Amino acid sequence: MIIPYNTMDEEHFPSFKGGEGALEAKMFSDGLNRMLHGRLAPGASIGRHTHETNSEIIYILTGTGTVLYDDGQEQVSAGQCHYCPKGHSHSLINDSDADLTFFAVVPEQ
Repeated sequence: MIIPYNTMDEEHFPSFKGGEGALEAKMFSDGLNRMLHGRLAPGASIGRHTHETNSEIIYILTGTGTVLYDDGQEQVSAGQCHYCPKGHSHSLINDSDADLTFFAVVPEQ
């Protein structure tokens, strides 16, 4: 199956998961699993949330940012991947002066 992100419209999600600013994203869901191409403008974030029934894999495409992961903090940049297993919590923050773009997969388990 091909998912045509290049022709999909970007959606606007203000305060996504309680975060600052907005998430701009092209999302695909088959009703169980989600995949998204996302963008956070400078100062925007995805709020801290716990993955109760799924995990999340975030591959950073461009930019830099900070991940709050459980009780710690990790710096992320283009070419790196953040993994949040089921039962753990995280937040993604664009604390840079350029857009942070990423591709995320959220498989139900």
